[in-house]
Amino acid sequence: MTTNIIGKPLARVDGRAKVTGSAQYAADFNQPGQAHAVIVGATIGLGRVSGIDAEEVLGMPGVIAVLTHLNAPRLAYLPHKAVIDPAVGERLHVLQDDLVHFQGQPVAVVIADTLDHADHGAARLNVRYIAEEPIVEPVGPGATTVIPAAGIQPDAWIRADTSRGDADVAVARAPVRIDAAYGIARENHNPMEPHATVAAWDGDRLTLWSKSQYVVNEQAEIAAVFGIPADDVQVICPFIGGAFGTSLRTWPHVTLAAMASREVARPVKLVLTRKQMFSLTGHRPRTHQRIVLGSTADGRLTGLVHEGMGETSRHEEFMEALTAASGLMYACPNLRTRYRLVQLDTGTPNHMRGPGEASGIFALECAMDELSYELGIDPIELRRLNEPVVDESSGKPFSSRSLMECYATAAERFGWSRRNPAPRSMRDGRLLIGMGTASASYPAYHAPASARVRLQADGTAEVEAAASDMGPGTYTSMTQVAAETLGLPPSQVRFRLGRSDYPPTPSHGGSWTMASVGSAIRAACIAVQQEAARRAIADRRSAFFDATPDALHWHEGRLRRHGDSSYGESYQDIVVRAGEAIEADASAQRDPEVAGRYSMHAFGAVFAEVAVDPDVGTIRVRRAVGAYGAGRIINPRLAASQCTGGMVGGIGMALMERTLLDKRDGRPVNAHMAEYLVPVNLDIGALEALFVEEHDPHVNPLGVKGLGEIALVGMAPAIANAVFHATGKRVRDLPIRIEDVLAA
Repeated sequence: MTTNIIGKPLARVDGRAKVTGSAQYAADFNQPGQAHAVIVGATIGLGRVSGIDAEEVLGMPGVIAVLTHLNAPRLAYLPHKAVIDPAVGERLHVLQDDLVHFQGQPVAVVIADTLDHADHGAARLNVRYIAEEPIVEPVGPGATTVIPAAGIQPDAWIRADTSRGDADVAVARAPVRIDAAYGIARENHNPMEPHATVAAWDGDRLTLWSKSQYVVNEQAEIAAVFGIPADDVQVICPFIGGAFGTSLRTWPHVTLAAMASREVARPVKLVLTRKQMFSLTGHRPRTHQRIVLGSTADGRLTGLVHEGMGETSRHEEFMEALTAASGLMYACPNLRTRYRLVQLDTGTPNHMRGPGEASGIFALECAMDELSYELGIDPIELRRLNEPVVDESSGKPFSSRSLMECYATAAERFGWSRRNPAPRSMRDGRLLIGMGTASASYPAYHAPASARVRLQADGTAEVEAAASDMGPGTYTSMTQVAAETLGLPPSQVRFRLGRSDYPPTPSHGGSWTMASVGSAIRAACIAVQQEAARRAIADRRSAFFDATPDALHWHEGRLRRHGDSSYGESYQDIVVRAGEAIEADASAQRDPEVAGRYSMHAFGAVFAEVAVDPDVGTIRVRRAVGAYGAGRIINPRLAASQCTGGMVGGIGMALMERTLLDKRDGRPVNAHMAEYLVPVNLDIGALEALFVEEHDPHVNPLGVKGLGEIALVGMAPAIANAVFHATGKRVRDLPIRIEDVLAA
């Protein structure tokens, strides 16, 4: 049995279940006697419901009930906020009044015996409104700009304003200056699996089979909404068909499914349509940013100003780390950041892969590229000249920082030395070829997590944690951590997740699952080993009876005495003698003293090559290479998959994804996959992810950093910089469209 399991490219342990169709997603958990619910969304962007004619619909075949604000039960909506909820404002109280806050907001739910009957009834329901004119554009008349209230608190994790030195004076006096504005369109997550919930009550107890990246929070949220004990709510979600942050929060459809089930006294399934997901489950907010860079003639930054604005709803203040990375990416004695929100009559935005950093670093890295051309300095050399010794935003040393190593590794692999730096100087036939690069960074987050390990009489170990797996390979990587810690082959470890009655874990987002849950699993494995050793010491039939714990150790799944190479006793030996499974729970969290001493981030360098057709303006990413310093890599195969997936998302952000709203009523006009463009196989060239060896004992016991976000973060600016190199035209708004480059 090998203990060298971490670091191996194991195939996914859940792969067979997914490719054979035996993996069950939320909408697959059909229940006996199940009814179907369909949401009716508001067709105005702001105003009130003045009347609902439900009698005709109630008389239609198969319709069981129509719930509106006129007859829906009054819900408790007790206070509850998780880390992923906006700190300021209040979540939507669904069907509790006649107010309409945004286009698509649920104003009714139709429940019927079949989905067809429910769809038909929802389409026929006549809802009358008193409409007002909504404000849905962040720039223009009526838009209200506010200082994010949470961002001015002393302990705010995102600050509204930061400064060091005097940035405005520094950039005004700088010999070389870049002053540019950048925009990013609203994006929607659009995972393959739509949001779905199957709800069933058994007396006062509720079971939800629901798509969720945070099952313990969904349990707590629904308990708060209905005013019932959290122990009376069970949330089950063993598989997620992609999410990218969209199912971090518990959205109103979950409440409606539970409400409908209780009202009709039978299980109810509610699945959102693709169109509804554009209104009801959040989005990456539109942002407008300004970057001002001042430097010496030889490329040393003297001043940096980063001003950013993001959209939010009127009922909640959604914040993201839009300007945070600017304070730590490069050495600069004078810096000022400013972050504001624009309140609009739309649904609340949500975290979307690389939230904040993906948008903010796009602006910063494009500005750095502009500065490199202004100075006539290679973009990599410019970044090397401004490599900081410490995190200048906090004064703390980095726990590890491999940005320059990432540039060296990726540049060599990419062939950056073959690049002619002059714009429009490289061609492949009639195609314009461009090469661009950009830095990436994302915090190495960690949150308290718990896990349970159970040793069975057949020699296997069962591991449980209320985590999620939306695709990165959580089942597999956690199996590897447990197998190596216990000294068992992976085939003898069964990892289970996705139930709220398992030991609690943080959300499956923010690139902290492996750091947090993996550390908890390691701790639980060590705890169960200690418990098994205690059982052996107390058992007169054991060769270790009456030994002292300090005299024993575990090696390759066997308990042995120090200095004794004999066979020892296996878990199975000890469990069989005990006559019952041996179980232990444990928790893990970052040492606050260590966390207070270091700045902890992952870093990366991304290179992209584009081909631009000068006649029709089409842009194709032919290849990209990313190198990442992300601590210890648990599974290189899964890690590479994570990173190339992030690169694909970055291609979408750079060239395709944009949700357009009708200015008259806030309706998403391209709320379907025909006109909301995402990359497909034919759009993807050669993508390669490389990992710089990095030993970081400070971030967590496993030494890991997250990979889910960082691979998307640097991709869009690398592409935008490549487009400039190819065409000589600087496009500062995403997505970059054909018409943006046709005049190049």
